[in-house]
Amino acid sequence: MDYIYLIFVIVLFALAISDLIVGVSNDAVNFLNSAIGAKAAPGYIIMIVASLGVLVGATFSGGMMEVARKGIFNPQMFNFAEIMTIFLAVMITDVILLDLFNTIGLPTSTTVSIVFELLGASVAVSVVKIAMDATETMADLGTYINSGSALAIIGGILLSVVLAFLIGSLVQYLSRLLFSFRYRRNLKWAGSAFGGIAISAIFYFIVIKGLKGTTYIPEYILEYVKTHAFTIIGVSFIGWTLILQILYGLFKTNAPRVVVIVGTFALAMAFAGNDLVNFIGVPLAGLASYKAYAASGMEASEYMMDILAQPVQSGTFILLGAGAIMIATLWTSSKAKSVVATTVDLSRQDEGEERFDATAFSRFMVRASVNFNEGVAKILPAGVRKGIESRFQRPDEPEDPGNPAFDMIRAAVNLSVASILIAIATSLKLPLSTTYVTFMVAMGTSLADRAWGRDSAVYRITGVFTVISGWFMTAIVAFSAAFLVALFLNYTNIVGIVIMVGVAAIFIIKTHAAHKSSEARKKERATENEQEFIDETGKYLDRSNNAVKTALIKASKIYFVAINGLINEDRRKLKTIRNEIHDYNNHIKDLKDNLYRFLTKLNKLTPETGHYYVQVLDYMREMAHALNYVVEPAHDHVANKHKSLKKEQQKELAELSEKISEIFNKTIHLVKETKYNELGEIVTEMEGLINHIQEMRRQQIKRIKKGAVNTRNSMLYLGLMQESKNLLLFMINLLKAQRDFVIYTEKHLD
Repeated sequence: MDYIYLIFVIVLFALAISDLIVGVSNDAVNFLNSAIGAKAAPGYIIMIVASLGVLVGATFSGGMMEVARKGIFNPQMFNFAEIMTIFLAVMITDVILLDLFNTIGLPTSTTVSIVFELLGASVAVSVVKIAMDATETMADLGTYINSGSALAIIGGILLSVVLAFLIGSLVQYLSRLLFSFRYRRNLKWAGSAFGGIAISAIFYFIVIKGLKGTTYIPEYILEYVKTHAFTIIGVSFIGWTLILQILYGLFKTNAPRVVVIVGTFALAMAFAGNDLVNFIGVPLAGLASYKAYAASGMEASEYMMDILAQPVQSGTFILLGAGAIMIATLWTSSKAKSVVATTVDLSRQDEGEERFDATAFSRFMVRASVNFNEGVAKILPAGVRKGIESRFQRPDEPEDPGNPAFDMIRAAVNLSVASILIAIATSLKLPLSTTYVTFMVAMGTSLADRAWGRDSAVYRITGVFTVISGWFMTAIVAFSAAFLVALFLNYTNIVGIVIMVGVAAIFIIKTHAAHKSSEARKKERATENEQEFIDETGKYLDRSNNAVKTALIKASKIYFVAINGLINEDRRKLKTIRNEIHDYNNHIKDLKDNLYRFLTKLNKLTPETGHYYVQVLDYMREMAHALNYVVEPAHDHVANKHKSLKKEQQKELAELSEKISEIFNKTIHLVKETKYNELGEIVTEMEGLINHIQEMRRQQIKRIKKGAVNTRNSMLYLGLMQESKNLLLFMINLLKAQRDFVIYTEKHLD
């Protein structure tokens, strides 16, 4: 049976490669969000720096491998077969769980997932062992699980969340008081010292402390570093301060920008040093277990895994290979970009479209914070209050070009604080969550920097607690899923492994397809929205016409497919069109959200021009609502298997759908050719069609009086009539508003 366990090891490493890919997609946010958010350098430079950090950091992971071997459970209490069941359950669960979070674009913790997966799987196997042993009870579970270590790890992770937020807030607040938002004028006297402190701290904790984890640094160098730590820190501070001051004097080099670049390298290095264990620690432990078992000549059910309690040194080439996979994923993963976007959006300084909605809790938090701040303001002297306010007064134009999400000062603090905290934990061999630390530092600096203003705070707070809730769900789901998978594998062996690996593969393929489709729709919407913004060539009329034409084309398709799907009871077609109406609503919402940006570009034109453009968007939004009230009831009616429409109803709806499609075609042609002189004829035709809808409504009322239809049928049919009428009315108003927008704009240009 040795070959079966060899297959198990191969599966573990195959899953490790997959886990590296999905794990890096999730954790890229940890070291990319600050540099990307501040636009510290061109994208390819940021990626190169991060890649080098990952490659170097991968060799610092050796000491962390102990967590996967004996940090959560007592390996000497399990035989080889049981250990392999635990490891396989952990890796299968981890791949599925991380990929799920990547797909929905939420950052989660690979450390928390691996800890709770190991805990869940080992508890499951322990329960089976206890159940099969007549002398043991559930009270003996503590002999199998390293509960003290597990609780220490979990407690450290939770504590790191609080500390990261508080320290990030404090350091950012002090940094902003020192530099203000007009920080460039203060760089000549404080920038070099600020950069020297930040880079020295990063240098000490990342490089010097990290040396203890390498597999190739001579012992005498490590001893020298340990003995002369403060000397090295002092020399580093003086050296970096002088270097930055010289660079500023000669080239006006931005010291915070240098800190961001160095910090990105350092944080990527810390990430690889701390989190690589989450991806390959379990497979390496599985390989070590297999080698020991194969050399023992014993049965898998008899060979106890005392060997896992011994220290381990991971091969440098294996670590570098894992680092290479991480780097390749970093450059190619679209899911990594989605996760980064979530953190950047929640911490950006300016207003705009928010990714999350307000909740009762976020509103309570904002009210409480406002009341607290007002109370503190009353206590502070007026002069102090005025001085603090002046440091947080933002300039009309940002100090950094390219409209970054936040400035270099905040990016430098994010990276410095996060990398130091992570490196301290790594040097102490505590597997804290790099995701939790970097995210909470970013949120803390955002709060201190007043990025959460009165107009955005409720949405940002909702987003933060959504992410944090996802973290708790990570722990619960990871434990539960690994527990169940371990039980399943324990009783099914090789058959169960094949099934679960197949499930994981299918899940990843499905989520990849769903994410790709979602990103394609977002890209299409972004392209369409960008067409709404005016350039200097005066093409905004064409772009506005194109936006209205696109909206009419989509509306025509949605209405026609929805009515025909209802008539033919085609649930699949209705489900597809329901997704399209969701995208259509989002497209119109994006246009509304970007209204302020568009109107600021119309400031050279007359107020009437902006007024009519606002009306255009309002009527497009109302059309989207009317279509939604057509699609949703039709889908629900068919999906719930309610009674089919009567033959005469089907005929009436089919005729109405054809007539409305003809109206849509005429309006699309009118907008495309800008023949608004023909609008009167189309309006007259629409009004006649509205009268026809009223006649259809009267026919339905007659059917109700005769008892020919039931309540559900009547509600659906009358609702469709009302929304069809609304659709036509809003279309008339849309065309009139677009006509007036064109007329006033052309008059101004003339």
